[in-house]
Amino acid sequence: MLRVLLRGLASAATPNRTFQDVVVIGGGPAGLSILTALNSSPKTQHLQTTLVEGGSLEPIRNFSVSPPEEYTNRVVSLTPKSVEFMNSVMGSWQFMNQDRIKFYNEIIAYDGQDSQTRIEFDGSTVNAGFMAVMAENINIQASLLDRLDQLAEEGVEFHIRDNTKVQSIEHGNEELDWPIIKLDDGSEIQTRLLIGADGYNSPARHYAQIQSRGWMYNRWGVVATVKMQFEDVRAVGWQRFLTTGPLAILPLTEDNATIVWSSTPELSNILIKCDPEIFPLLVTAAMRLEEVDLNYVYKLLEKDPSSKEAVKELNWRLSRINEQDVEYPAPVVDVVPKSRAKFPLKMSHADSYVAPRVALVGDAAHTIHPLAGQGLNMGQSDVAALIEALEAATTRGLDIGSTLALEPYMSNAWPANHALLGICDKLHKVFSSDFGPLVAVRGLGMRSLNWIPGVKDLMVKAISGR
Repeated sequence: MLRVLLRGLASAATPNRTFQDVVVIGGGPAGLSILTALNSSPKTQHLQTTLVEGGSLEPIRNFSVSPPEEYTNRVVSLTPKSVEFMNSVMGSWQFMNQDRIKFYNEIIAYDGQDSQTRIEFDGSTVNAGFMAVMAENINIQASLLDRLDQLAEEGVEFHIRDNTKVQSIEHGNEELDWPIIKLDDGSEIQTRLLIGADGYNSPARHYAQIQSRGWMYNRWGVVATVKMQFEDVRAVGWQRFLTTGPLAILPLTEDNATIVWSSTPELSNILIKCDPEIFPLLVTAAMRLEEVDLNYVYKLLEKDPSSKEAVKELNWRLSRINEQDVEYPAPVVDVVPKSRAKFPLKMSHADSYVAPRVALVGDAAHTIHPLAGQGLNMGQSDVAALIEALEAATTRGLDIGSTLALEPYMSNAWPANHALLGICDKLHKVFSSDFGPLVAVRGLGMRSLNWIPGVKDLMVKAISGR
């Protein structure tokens, strides 16, 4: 009946307009995940689906054939829940390049004001065999494209249109209220359901007139791929809470690691501009030295990104650290060329994830501070909840673009994401203060958690998505 209806509508519509059940805008992990989930499910793979991506997906396809020698700098931490979803629902986990992922089972976090105030999270309570796994974004995207290729070989029909930009999204008419997506090649797609996986400035969200609320942190995230002095066989993720923002060193295979350093605008400029020989020293120092020492070195580098005096000061101050008293990560000895980059940190949350004939997933719905490494995992949870709602709708014979079909997705995804956004926002504010009484209270709190296994187990389960 639907195909007959579409043929009838097509004859009366503009010649360059096609009709689809679902159009996904955005070829990032969230967009490719929802396309893969829709076409993997026996309940939804009959739907006519198209993904539109403004950039080229060819570099992602090339990754499967010939991955670069060094790790790329866009690396994420996947929870056991996300891995399970990729494996059992989407079927994409088997296509991951297993040589470029790293499982880890422990996190050690400590306060920049007191290195002995620390808390250790052990993933053995999760019953998944690991707390999280580090993987490159491009590895995840490549695995999804490989899974989609497999589905196409099995006869499942869908369309991917990359190098194609959305020019505008317009409302349908009284006869058919489906959104009309106008593309830069002059073609149009009218769709029963539009899924926005199109990032923070989501055109789909603007079309649906959904407000997004939040704020900028006046902080920048600096990422880089680094080499450690030796491979840490314990596979530990490290995080130190500095008043400028947290610094995380997360393990990759062999002696590789990725860092995410939340910093002030001034410090982010220093970290990006300083000499490649100085940057590893800075990372090592930021995990060990007092903040007063770090601030002194930052002033030297602000004046001269190649300051020999800064190198001298860093080496001298690091030599005075007695590592037998306090455990630290292995020293950073090198940074992979061209891997340093920065991005602004913000928190945002859409008032709703759904509107008539529109659903939002991933960054189109929310952005979060990276201190807990949950951004991509929240997007995967969105996809899992949305596919569940669409499966239920098709089983019941509902119009998949109706609010009746989409509301269960909103009910399942929004509250949990809102709670996590709030927690990360509060943690950022608490740990970015050097106010003495607050430092003492948070230090007492961190030490106390080590002696309250039940509470710490709950935190481990939250971090791991369990």
